[in-house]
Amino acid sequence: MTFQVTVQPSGRQFSCDEDETVLAAAIRAGVGLPYGCKNGACGSCKGKLLSGSITQGKHQEKALSAAEEEQGQALFCCAIPHADLVIEAREVLGIGEFPIKKMPSRVAKIERVADDVIVMSLQLPANERLQYLAGQYIEFLLKDNKRRSYSMANAPYKDEHITVHIRHMPGGLFTDHVFGAMKERDILRFEGPLGTFFLREDSDKPMVLLASGTGFAPIKAIIEQAAHNKTMRPIVLYWGGRRPKDLYMNDLCEEWARTLPNFRYIPVVSGSLPEDQWTGRSGFVHQAVIDDLPDMSGYQVYACGAPIVVDSAKRDFVALCRLPEEEFYADSFTSEADLAR
Repeated sequence: MTFQVTVQPSGRQFSCDEDETVLAAAIRAGVGLPYGCKNGACGSCKGKLLSGSITQGKHQEKALSAAEEEQGQALFCCAIPHADLVIEAREVLGIGEFPIKKMPSRVAKIERVADDVIVMSLQLPANERLQYLAGQYIEFLLKDNKRRSYSMANAPYKDEHITVHIRHMPGGLFTDHVFGAMKERDILRFEGPLGTFFLREDSDKPMVLLASGTGFAPIKAIIEQAAHNKTMRPIVLYWGGRRPKDLYMNDLCEEWARTLPNFRYIPVVSGSLPEDQWTGRSGFVHQAVIDDLPDMSGYQVYACGAPIVVDSAKRDFVALCRLPEEEFYADSFTSEADLAR
């Protein structure tokens, strides 16, 4: 059985099968519902059920509380319809512009940039290219229908290779293989582009880019794309890590700060040791932003990394710094340990 889903306030409609999630059907139809993790953890796809009935699948309490569910809120990434639906959601323009494809790729290069981080470059088939927006991600297709998600770390115009930043999660099905057995010229299949975290190029607001750990990957793509577009928007990057070595492309960021107009870089370390001889900013990375920018009412923020960093940033930037909530764009690495991008 197939049900009709109507999105308000846009009025757009798409069909959804009885065993399909609302989000999966929207993606298939090219309708731009906001989303991130696709597994009930981040809350990006939360909207309101105006009419119809659904089964709300397994999800994390922080993504959708019982009180919110009672008020008619739903997570569309794990909502299965039982009737025609009318939902309320803020659509993301531009998402349906590029087709989502399943593609083979060859591992072109494996570069260990830190003890626990590898930058992997993927070569696409001849005469094939992947069109995407800076900040989006791909999902590697593994055995037994398992998937692992990684942000693309290069801007779309630099598409000779697709690069991803992979942090080793000990015991992880995919990352143990990458760090232990994967070789150059191996074949990997992936699907993409995915996600609604991408550079909004229709704004002239100054940008705050906030990254923790390998959350730097999509932020890097956004910076490259902004530079390629010769944007005149002021950009400040705050990159946080526990130790200085966690800022594994610090030299590149410093080069951007020297060469890109209107760009500043502020590294922040939360747990440096005496042998690190760290003399830069210390503490939580989102607190450094608050200290520097107590009034963010005229800013646009892109945040990516550990859920605690992203969640704290959104809460405090909106509550303390007057950031408009709709100007906070995020990709929270919310999956199980082995799913971390």
